Amino acid sequence: MSIGAGAGAADGATRAPRVVVLTGAGISAESGVATFRDAGGLWEGHRVEDVATPEAFERDPGTVQRFYDARRRAVASVAPNPAHAALARLEAGLGDDLLLVTQNIDDLHERAGSGRVRHMHGEIFRARCLACGARVEARGDLVDAPPCPECGERTLRPDVVWFGEMPYGLDEIDLALVRCERFVAIGTSGAVHPAAGFVLTAAAFGAATLELNLAESEITPYFDESRLGLASELVPRWVDEMLAGD
Repeated sequence: MSIGAGAGAADGATRAPRVVVLTGAGISAESGVATFRDAGGLWEGHRVEDVATPEAFERDPGTVQRFYDARRRAVASVAPNPAHAALARLEAGLGDDLLLVTQNIDDLHERAGSGRVRHMHGEIFRARCLACGARVEARGDLVDAPPCPECGERTLRPDVVWFGEMPYGLDEIDLALVRCERFVAIGTSGAVHPAAGFVLTAAAFGAATLELNLAESEITPYFDESRLGLASELVPRWVDEMLAGD
């Protein structure tokens, strides 16, 4: 289930998870999913302003749709890695005591077996209708403007959160951060808000904080502990520690 799918948005509202995990582009990069921006500030050769803003979609919807159609095919061609599998194993052990929040729009967590996933930036395999507001599954290309399965209008856009738009599920996520005992960030740059501030919220309310990342991030100093290395190696080891402790 996921917020992007419109399901499970209230999960955890009555019982707070003990552990909140945030994942970013670094965890999927090892599966072959391109990270958000390269050193030149480009996203797969495109300026972010040209493919990831509401203004870009209004100005040139064809370019934006083709970009996300290509990303959809790229995600479908890769597989979850050991880090995704380890988090699914952690969920199997902790159940409702775990909430997995991801900045990623891919479905690798779900394909690895995770069920309690909150896609705060939306999902690449879903579309949103600008006419009726429906959020529907979208496995094929959108550039040719297929009709909305709910209302029939040809006004579907990727159901992803662009710059200038509000991330999904922030109320639930904030509540979980306030109540959790442990917050772990995996493969995040610490450059994108509001996710960059999650560690500060969790720490302010007494949670132990841990960063698992390939290199130091902009928010590394705010964590109690930071472990550097490949997510596919660090995450399974940390999950083993968690399950052994429980």
